Amino acid sequence: MSATSTTQRCGENKYDDIFLEVFMPKLAANLTMLYADSPFVERFARAAASGFHFVEYLFPYEHDLGTLATALAKNGLTQVLFNLPAGNWSMGDRGIAVFPDRIDEFRRGVHLAINAARVLKCKQVNCLVGKRDARISLGDQQRVMIENLRYAAQQLAKENIALVIEMLNPNDVPGHLIDSPKVAFAVQEQVASPNLKVQYDVYHAQRTEGELATTFQKNLARIGHVQIADNPGRHQPGTGEINYRFLLNYFDQVGYTGFVGLEYVPDGTTEQSLAWVEEYGLRL
Repeated sequence: MSATSTTQRCGENKYDDIFLEVFMPKLAANLTMLYADSPFVERFARAAASGFHFVEYLFPYEHDLGTLATALAKNGLTQVLFNLPAGNWSMGDRGIAVFPDRIDEFRRGVHLAINAARVLKCKQVNCLVGKRDARISLGDQQRVMIENLRYAAQQLAKENIALVIEMLNPNDVPGHLIDSPKVAFAVQEQVASPNLKVQYDVYHAQRTEGELATTFQKNLARIGHVQIADNPGRHQPGTGEINYRFLLNYFDQVGYTGFVGLEYVPDGTTEQSLAWVEEYGLRL
């Protein structure tokens, strides 16, 4: 990793006056995937003990927001991302932005996310748009998706909260309407909101288009967040085919200054799985 570094304020909590020297990339623990052998609220302390300063996870809504805010502050952590409500996850929903009969539900979810972001002092949220439904015309699903994303981007912008959209590869999530980087960037262009960018998930990108470095450099200005896992297996860097030692350094070289979420399933304990960070010359 290059010697590039930035001075990053660690949130707007009791650590407001503490400045951390954070070397690029800024790695965030995904608490949905990491430390999964502990109850959710206990994962914050484990992330801090590992050396993380930044965290992300899928959803805050089933938890008491005050408890989560306290866990962040107590452990000196900054929340950098969570998702808009995505429907009934256990029943297979992966977002609801594409359903004409769920527009009101989606838009209520936008305001739930705004409230959560205020409490958690989080400045970016992600949208999974949802799956293809053969009972609805594809054109109607695409139209509603664009309208809903415009609404979400506008409402979030009023609160100075950025919106990103995420691709899910069709091998893991068949039917997701944003199923490749190419589609994600096309949707972003169609929405045409300065408050909407793409979350570039390297694992999903590798399973669809590949061409990781070229695609990233070409679309750098359109990327608002990055998540990583290796392929196959969706484990930590170094367990599969993706050359993360090169790729993370490349992201730095081309000027990416955002966060990189570690959204992988640890092979071994989470703490054991983090050995690659030091091996690659990085810091949490």
